[in-house]
Amino acid sequence: MPTNKGFVLASRPGPGAKARVENFELFERPAPEPGPGQVLVRHEYLSLDPYMRGRMDDVKSYAASQPLGEPMIGGTVGEVVGSKNARFAVGDKVVGMGGWQLYSLDDGSMLRKIEPKDIPIQAWLGPMGMPGVTAWYGVNRIIAPKAGETLVVSAATGAVGSAVGQLANAAGARAVGIAGGPEKCAYAVDILGFDACVDHRAENFDVLLKEAAPAGIDGLFENVGGKCFDACSRRLNTFARIAICGLIASYQGAETSSLGDLRIVLVKRARIEGFIVFDHLPLWPQALVELGALIVAGRLHWRETVAEGVEAAPAAFLGLLEGRNFGKQLVKLR
Repeated sequence: MPTNKGFVLASRPGPGAKARVENFELFERPAPEPGPGQVLVRHEYLSLDPYMRGRMDDVKSYAASQPLGEPMIGGTVGEVVGSKNARFAVGDKVVGMGGWQLYSLDDGSMLRKIEPKDIPIQAWLGPMGMPGVTAWYGVNRIIAPKAGETLVVSAATGAVGSAVGQLANAAGARAVGIAGGPEKCAYAVDILGFDACVDHRAENFDVLLKEAAPAGIDGLFENVGGKCFDACSRRLNTFARIAICGLIASYQGAETSSLGDLRIVLVKRARIEGFIVFDHLPLWPQALVELGALIVAGRLHWRETVAEGVEAAPAAFLGLLEGRNFGKQLVKLR
């Protein structure tokens, strides 16, 4: 029997408190055998994402909290190594929610077959997965930028933000990123094709933002919140559209995020919409077709930070929350 290894959530940090390595507990046990209708998947990559921090707390949210003593939630991509489900055969490549572990059982309801031919298998956790579809939905269905408009996205070199800027450019809009540090800002402009990128760590951030978006902001794709959101809200144009995808600045208690001055929303007649991409599953096939076409054509670029081995997951996750990753944060499991 192969050995399964991974992490369960052992304790909760508490709302507003920082998550710690001690909140996770390593387990090691035999991999399970699939029963009737079940599929056993051996994971190749684990996706680490900011939403996981919210699941660690026992608070009411858009999804259930992560149960204590159970493998941490997480997107995975891998290979079927055992199947008693007619829909899946041994050798199939699949993407699912297998969690922080080497193997997982599934009844097939949370698995999707993939064909990683011209696209690396781990891309189904990035531009061809939840981050890419999140970017696609926020850009195309909420902001809907017109040619010549300015779209600003925070966490511009992250898994979602990097796709947002490129999709905005594809629509003929001017893409302005916000990122942490000169290296990330240079990458956003030189590789991803952003028209400008502003370092949120700069002392004169407000001045730099105004220079990067001299005609104001027509669309704001918000991943961070905090001071960046407040600064952008003061630059909104009339009838601006704001898509709120994440508020990572407040996940570890560093900053609080609010709507700031609601008078701005009224005066500018701005539209604000928070969204969770899993509420829009019927649109995923269309999004994946369009994203895949851009990738194969070499018009959608991405970058990955890869930690090696499941044992590295907790430290890599905490680094993600502190912005130490560059691009999509993955854990290579084998």
